Amino acid sequence: MNPGGPIGPPESDNPRMHIATPADDDRCPCRSGEVFGQCCGPRLDGTGPAPTAETLMRSRYTAFAVGDAAYLLESWHPRTRPRRLELDPGRRWMLLEILCTESGGPFDEAGVVEFRAHYRDDDGRGSLHECSRFARVDGAWRYVYGDVEL
Repeated sequence: MNPGGPIGPPESDNPRMHIATPADDDRCPCRSGEVFGQCCGPRLDGTGPAPTAETLMRSRYTAFAVGDAAYLLESWHPRTRPRRLELDPGRRWMLLEILCTESGGPFDEAGVVEFRAHYRDDDGRGSLHECSRFARVDGAWRYVYGDVEL
């Protein structure tokens, strides 16, 4: 999910283009089994940092699902973050499957999360398969880049 681009301050034409932010007691879009207010909600609103790379991956998926481009940019590693990010308002993210994790725990400095994200858009159903790389910056997990298969 890395469109690339020059490094610098993040921008978004519509940084908080939320499709529908879940209520705290709704099931979290990442399908962890937790409610939004105990799962990805604190990550997206900035009140709770991600303790693991997988937790950051789940919150980034949720940001895609609710249209929170600002969070996606904020959680991107500054070395690889694009200047701008435009989300496709016609794409609905339906399901996240975590396939594998390598490192990325509370005491690690880097990690990898392999996942498949399922979506629907005007062309029908599809999925994105990615191995995402994460690293800590000043103690906080950040998305570095991903190897994508559509």
